[in-house]
Amino acid sequence: MELSLPSQQTCPHCDSNVEADPKRGETVCTECGTIVTEGTVDHGPEWTAYTASEREDCSRVGRPTTASLHDRGLSTVISQEDRDAHGRRLSSRKRQQMRRLRTWDERYRTRDSKERNLRQAFGEINRMSSALGLPKPVRETASVIYRRALAENLLIGRSIEGIATSAVYAAARREGIPRTLDEVTTVARVERQRIARAYRVISTELGLAIEPSDPTAYLPRFASELDCSEDVHREAHDILETVSGTTYTSGKHPAGLAAAALYASACLTGEQLTQHEISNVADITRMTIRTHYRELIDQYGTDDRG
Repeated sequence: MELSLPSQQTCPHCDSNVEADPKRGETVCTECGTIVTEGTVDHGPEWTAYTASEREDCSRVGRPTTASLHDRGLSTVISQEDRDAHGRRLSSRKRQQMRRLRTWDERYRTRDSKERNLRQAFGEINRMSSALGLPKPVRETASVIYRRALAENLLIGRSIEGIATSAVYAAARREGIPRTLDEVTTVARVERQRIARAYRVISTELGLAIEPSDPTAYLPRFASELDCSEDVHREAHDILETVSGTTYTSGKHPAGLAAAALYASACLTGEQLTQHEISNVADITRMTIRTHYRELIDQYGTDDRG
């Protein structure tokens, strides 16, 4: 039971503390036993649930609010099933009435251009996030970034798809699940140049504190898709840790460094892993892998000797 707090916190006779008795609905003095109040209102549910499924079935609350929906999930949705509460099919007149109600419900949920804009953008964000395998926190962050961009009037002269795609790219980097710009471009409906330009605008105007991508963040995904051994993954991580924070990584593509580190690790451990396989998974040219892997091996070996 969830009892309301007593209006009187001390006993009127002995000035001792009082506490609520949920079984009797009373407030009792802990020292002399005086009943200070009785018949306390229980604000909790009137049912008793013994399992998680029973508590979920008896719950009266709706789904939690989310930033990834234009109305934050607070609006109602009329079911598409033309059946009543007993499962019986509606009459033709009722079905026509329900179709009309659904039409008005749809119009009410997107009453102005701003809500229509958000609905279209969040549909794009969810589609691209699903295609890129990004979790829900990234979608929520991308939706918040887009809302801020819309509030700051950054969409003037720019497309909804461009800002939405750049929001996904920025959110993935902020959440530590980076995707390369080329990967984002493959699932986007705008060109790479427009995405990059929109990303620069929102990161500057909104003051997004986005750190440079860490090459080690790409390793788990690349290693999983290549199905390489744990030894290769661990060695590649050690190689990247060796050059982390040095001038060598400055200005270099983090995904390219991760791909080169995997190839260098495979060479050191003797595992058969070709540049072509890594290139296809990481979407990095073989020239980039060849350019970096020998230097990474030299840096790694120099550090070990030191």
